[in-house]
Amino acid sequence: MAPDSGGEVLSREEVDRALARLGAEHEAIESSLLALQDHAGRRLLEGADLTGVTRERWARAEETVTRLWSYFDTCTEALDTAREVRARRRFPSRDELLHLSMLLDGENLTVSGGTRLAEHLSWAELVERMNVGYAEVLDLVAAADAVWSALPARIDLLAAELRRLRELAHSVGVRPGGHPAGDDLHRVTEDLTALRAQVISDPIAFWVPDGGSSAPGGGRPDTVRYDRAARALDDIRREVDAVIGVRKDAEDRLIRLRDVLSRADRTLAEARTARTEVLAKIAASEVPAVSGPSGILHEQLAAAAGFRRRAQWHRLSPLLESLEERADEELERARASLSAVTEPLAVRAELRGRLDAYKAKAARLGKAEEPMLVERYDVARRLLWTAPCDLRAAEYAVLRYQQAAAEVLVPDPGGTDGRGER
Repeated sequence: MAPDSGGEVLSREEVDRALARLGAEHEAIESSLLALQDHAGRRLLEGADLTGVTRERWARAEETVTRLWSYFDTCTEALDTAREVRARRRFPSRDELLHLSMLLDGENLTVSGGTRLAEHLSWAELVERMNVGYAEVLDLVAAADAVWSALPARIDLLAAELRRLRELAHSVGVRPGGHPAGDDLHRVTEDLTALRAQVISDPIAFWVPDGGSSAPGGGRPDTVRYDRAARALDDIRREVDAVIGVRKDAEDRLIRLRDVLSRADRTLAEARTARTEVLAKIAASEVPAVSGPSGILHEQLAAAAGFRRRAQWHRLSPLLESLEERADEELERARASLSAVTEPLAVRAELRGRLDAYKAKAARLGKAEEPMLVERYDVARRLLWTAPCDLRAAEYAVLRYQQAAAEVLVPDPGGTDGRGER
């Protein structure tokens, strides 16, 4: 037995197999450490001015990397020594096999650092420590590299779009302090600038680990702040597009507004004239009053025209939308007022038409000269064609003529026709 070898003395064949296995492990470890040394994320971390959690974790990672190389040197020294001893002769002596067993299978690899000045570990224990440390460092390096590969480029593209939008917004008067969208542009610009600086200096703060993955770098970049800025930029773009649309068709919309308000004013003027006529021609009738044109709408229209002259598109946009809605309402109000005012004249015209229609029917049947019909027609006609016209009396007179005509026009039970013939 070899007390310090961790088990029995290895045979020559077991030594050879152990050397081959540990040689392969040693080569794999060296390749991994060199790959880590050349990793783009590690080089960026080394050269960056880090802050926050990334600075803290990278400081620990650098210590781990130093320790990994120290462990590797210990493994290299032990492997070189074992290879030298094994190469001395084809059939090693028992003492040489004991020495090889201690190097390859015992807890005789001495490492320093950590909480203890020195430790004696087996090859398997040392390799396990190296694997754990390597995974921790690689996880940090891969996460930082993923964040730096994803976010800064996207932020730069968004910032470029932001600059173009800001120039366009300024051209139509959307500026900080003058329009809410201008204030939003300024805020998003500051947010993106701060976000980029933080991503560069503290990438790990923008990394969301994947709790279910044990692979180094398992997770994704945190894009919450970037996505929020992108959505805000879309909202601002829509607002600027709306202002540009106002600039493009402002003159046509102002012309239409002037036309609508002009028609409303003319309709109200017609209603006032009609009211005077109705009051003169119709007696005992309730005629609603007619208001004048809307001074507020005309003032706002003048203000809108002033905004257009001064290219204050951001002020013109909401005012035009409000004016268009209220101008249409004003025109409808004017039309309703005209209809209400002229209703008595329409009623008189309807009564006149009804009276003449019944007289024409009586004339076709040869009954127009019946004394009762003549008398009642004259009464109704005098009321309808005399100013001021008493609509209630005229309507009653027309109804009496209608009733008399209905009685006269009933067929004769004796079989005579409307002319008195059989």
